[in-house]
Amino acid sequence: MEKNNLEKEVKQVLEQLRMYVTQDGGDMEFVAIKNRLVYIRLKGNCVGCSMTELTFKEGIETVLLEEFPYELDGVELVM
Repeated sequence: MEKNNLEKEVKQVLEQLRMYVTQDGGDMEFVAIKNRLVYIRLKGNCVGCSMTELTFKEGIETVLLEEFPYELDGVELVM
């Protein structure tokens, strides 16, 4: 898949998942895709939350890897 198309499709999936993150006052922002990793910045109540790792690794990363199994290897959080 072309990089621009992949980025567009990843952003669409993240936007769908965003509603779950914002329910508790958190938020996330797409930063980039580099070396088969999606980089996401946390905002709001997600910053410093003890459930952040679980939410992003077990939730968002799992969904992205299911949607793009041949294009992505994981999700990394950036501050």
